[in-house]
Formats: sequence, C-alpha cells, structure tokens
Amino acid sequence: MTAKREAPRLSGVTLTPRRFFLALSACALPFFAALVIAPLIGSTPLDLRRALDFSLPFAKNPAARVLFYGRIPRVLAAAIAGAGLASAGVAFQGILRNPLASPYTLGVSSGASLGAVLAIRLGLETAPGLSGALSLPLCAFAGALFTVFLVWRLGERGGAGPITLLLAGVTLAIVESALITAVLSTADFGQTYRIVRWQMGDLDVMRYALVIRMAVAVGLGLFLLLPCLRSLNALSAGPDTAAGLGIDVPGTTRRVYLAASLLVGAVVSVVGPIGFVGLLVPHTLRGLLGPDHRLLLPASALCGATFLVACDALAQVILRPAVLPVGVVTACIGGPFFLATLLSSRLRTRLWD
Repeated sequence: MTAKREAPRLSGVTLTPRRFFLALSACALPFFAALVIAPLIGSTPLDLRRALDFSLPFAKNPAARVLFYGRIPRVLAAAIAGAGLASAGVAFQGILRNPLASPYTLGVSSGASLGAVLAIRLGLETAPGLSGALSLPLCAFAGALFTVFLVWRLGERGGAGPITLLLAGVTLAIVESALITAVLSTADFGQTYRIVRWQMGDLDVMRYALVIRMAVAVGLGLFLLLPCLRSLNALSAGPDTAAGLGIDVPGTTRRVYLAASLLVGAVVSVVGPIGFVGLLVPHTLRGLLGPDHRLLLPASALCGATFLVACDALAQVILRPAVLPVGVVTACIGGPFFLATLLSSRLRTRLWD
C-alpha cells in the first residue's frame, strides 16, 4: 500500500490544540475588551448610568438613544468590517503567495467601490422592495469579483509572479478610481455628496439592518473559506506541489476568490473602501503566529475586528467634536507600514526571486 502523502509542515511549527487555544484566546481578549470599551468612546461625552437607566422612557432618554442607536451599531459594524477585510487579506495572501496582497493593493476594494458608485449614480438603491435594498451589495460584489477575475487571468495567462500581480492590482485600482471620478462628474449634488462621503470609508450613520446584512454576507464568505484552509497550506508550497498532494488547485482557487470577493463586496457596500486592514493585520499575524491558515484566518478575523474598532474610536476623539472618517485613520497607520514592509530587504528578496 502507498502511504498517504501529507501537506508540508509550515515553518517547522505543529499546530497543536493547546497552541490553537492559547493563540485564539490572546486574540479574543482584546476583541471583547474593545467591544465593551468602544461604545463608551465618542465625539461627545456619554452618561453611561443615565443611558442604562431603564426606568426612564426610552424616547425621553437621549443618552440611551446615543448608546443603543448610535454607538453600539457603529462598533458592531466596525468589528464585522474589520473581520471581513482581514479574512479577505488572508485569502489573497495565501492563494497568491504574496505577503503584500490585500483587497486594497490588488484593486479589489476599488472594483467593489466602482460597482457601488454605479448603483448610487443609477439610482438602483432607491428602487422599491428587495431589489433596491440588495442593489448596492450586489453591484459591489460584482465589481470585486470582476477585478479578482482580471488579476487571476493575468496570472494564469502570463505566469505572472507576485510582484507583477501586485502591480497589476495597483494599475487596476488607478483605472477604477478614474472611472469613479468619471461617474462622479455626471452625478447631481445629492449623489455627489453621498459618493464622496462614502468613499472615505465611513461608519458615521449605521443602522442595525445594515449591520445584520453585512454580518450575513461576511459569515457566508467565512463559511466558504473554512474548508479551504488546509488546501491553502498546501498551496503555500506552490501549485505543482499542492496538485501532487491531491489538492484540487483550480477548484480551490475559484472558491477562495469567490469567498474573498464576497467579503470585500459586503464590507465595501456598507462602510465604503477602508484600506490597509487586509494587509496590516494578516501580514503581522503571519510573522507572529506562523503561516498555518487554520490558525491565521480566525486570528486575523478577531484582530482585524479589534483593529478597526480601535481605529474608529480614535477617529472620533482626534478632532473632537468633529469625527474623522475611519478610512483616514487606517490609511495613516497602514501607509507607513506598507512602505516599511515593501522596503524590507528580506521581503524584496522574497518578492523578486
């Protein structure tokens, strides 16, 4: 009998149940702490005792309305968006074997933004019934999926390496940004204001219905990704090695791209294009926890949620009482990180070899 071939061990580290539990616990503690503390932080002071005084009628308790209608849905939306973007970053970095791959650098966020902007400009979201409610997320998903398809086909046709795919994604992002500007130039004042504000990456006005819609789509994307984690481990050694281990490389690639596009489209359609979460969080955790995707994906989801909740809290207090778009804060943090990572001699060698 022929012994069953196993996927190569990653970085010489075996993922034991104890290590898995300890690592996820270390990621979960700050996540739950952020969920508890962040609703107390905002552009205006909040009287928590009064907000939780249920003896008062809710309609006559402004502190309760601020907490339950303003702060809590905002924090939940930030957590779900951060988890979705970080998980998409794990998927893209794993399938492309590129430490700089992310929804932002590959142009996927820009593609989703273009789809959403077209939906706003054409007035599709104002259509009555379910078609209007789903038009924005569906157009964002279609834009993300189309961008992923272009990047994937470029790699398939030309045998492109990681740096070529990265440059292709940046180029697509520039083209899509130009198309967004062209659409914006034909919009009326109301549409222009909403598109510009939305493009900054904004959590300012959040409703529970939007949070639930995003949570369902992000949950579906994570559900599609989970069966692919062992295959992503094998693919880290190269597609030929993965195929030799019995991995369905084309099928896994299609499933991962579909799931990652769904994650990006769902997040962008609700909170706008928030950059660098999908790059900074997975890349940092890969260095700390190792490249095993069975641990990396859930850890990145938890830490991505924590990171975006913290960035949103920071956005509310930097210029208090004014509130910055959270995308400005993530860009100010992620931009220097991206440049430092790109200029790392060790990473340059890995990208070009």
